[in-house]
Amino acid sequence: MRRAKAAACNGRSLCWVLLCGMLALPGVFGARAQDRPQALSDGEVEKLRDTAPVAPERVMAFVGFLNQRADRIEKLTEGKRVPGREEDIHELMEQMTSILDDLDDNLDDYSKRHQDIRKVLPKLVAATERWGTVLKTPAEDQRYSVQRKLALESLNDVHESAVKMIEEQKAYFLAHPPGKTEQSTEH
Repeated sequence: MRRAKAAACNGRSLCWVLLCGMLALPGVFGARAQDRPQALSDGEVEKLRDTAPVAPERVMAFVGFLNQRADRIEKLTEGKRVPGREEDIHELMEQMTSILDDLDDNLDDYSKRHQDIRKVLPKLVAATERWGTVLKTPAEDQRYSVQRKLALESLNDVHESAVKMIEEQKAYFLAHPPGKTEQSTEH
């Protein structure tokens, strides 16, 4: 009986040690996700939560986050070169790609649910043009060339979605005028 208990105890201990060891390895059970930098700060995530019920405000929150990253890239490319500049540009481009992908997902959702964001779409289109210029401004460098390409692709997706939505929303809300108290129409 003692041997059986000892064997069971040793088996559980071995399993525990193996599990702990696996959790410590990068890429196992999501541990790798913690190694990646977060695209949004806690405050930005909170702002997205706060603006979730009002689609135009949420879109403008995304625009603000992307403007901040674009401004930081501009500052890094102006004036004297600072050590680590290329790595910082890479990280900012990576953040922009992630935020742009999230914004594009939101635009798809708003389009499907016919949420009225007509007032902010022209602002978004203008912002995408600025961000494209900013992303193309830094000199070519292998440390961020792939990330720049990915950011520009995500940017192009958002730009195309916004331009397409302008026309779709004009047509939809012409055929389905929102009531005085309605903010959006969901179907």
